[in-house]
Amino acid sequence: MGTESGPAPGSASVSALIVDWGGVLTQSFNEAVAVWAAAEGVAAGEFDAVLGRLLGPDAVPDGGPNPFHRVERGELSAADFESALAALLRRTDGTPVPAAGLVQRMFAPFAMDPVMSGLLRRVREAGVPVALLSNSWGHRYDREGWDELFDAVVISCEVGMRKPEPEIFRHTARLLDRRPEECVFVDDLGRNVRAASALGMATVHHRTAAETMEALAREIAGLSSVAGRV
Repeated sequence: MGTESGPAPGSASVSALIVDWGGVLTQSFNEAVAVWAAAEGVAAGEFDAVLGRLLGPDAVPDGGPNPFHRVERGELSAADFESALAALLRRTDGTPVPAAGLVQRMFAPFAMDPVMSGLLRRVREAGVPVALLSNSWGHRYDREGWDELFDAVVISCEVGMRKPEPEIFRHTARLLDRRPEECVFVDDLGRNVRAASALGMATVHHRTAAETMEALAREIAGLSSVAGRV
């Protein structure tokens, strides 16, 4: 129902929520990128192939010269990352993709899901602290309303760590004054969910807002009253 292995559901020790941004609080990554690809004149399948080579199972391991990993840690500037990414892409008419502003154009279609925003507000109203934990490619987030949603915000390139590295999960939990095993983590990527679970966090593999709320109601005592309001 959207959960992966972790502490037993309903554990009384779970009292804080850590949530991803893209694909969880927004529409799915693939949906948003498809909008960008159509506008950019890039074949979505070609972009998927690039991601597969650099972020898939056969990608350069962590610690290698991977531009995605480096920009997410803040080791590579957004401009240099754009140049590296643009060099890997071509438009369907064979012309190059302009590097300047590429990342911001790519993330322009991403928009906060009002259903998920409402979910977070109700979770905080129930007394549960909430943190955002997002890997970033150096784009500018629209942070309007974030003060109402989050007690802490962790953006990978701002802290020099990236998911699924264990320390970024520990760092985020500390900002909420919690131990990892007192947190539930929500993400749409299985590798991040598995990494959080290995630290003792309860986990929810996000697919829909309704499934995620039901899972959170099982993990965090006191949320059952809002589970049916998504």
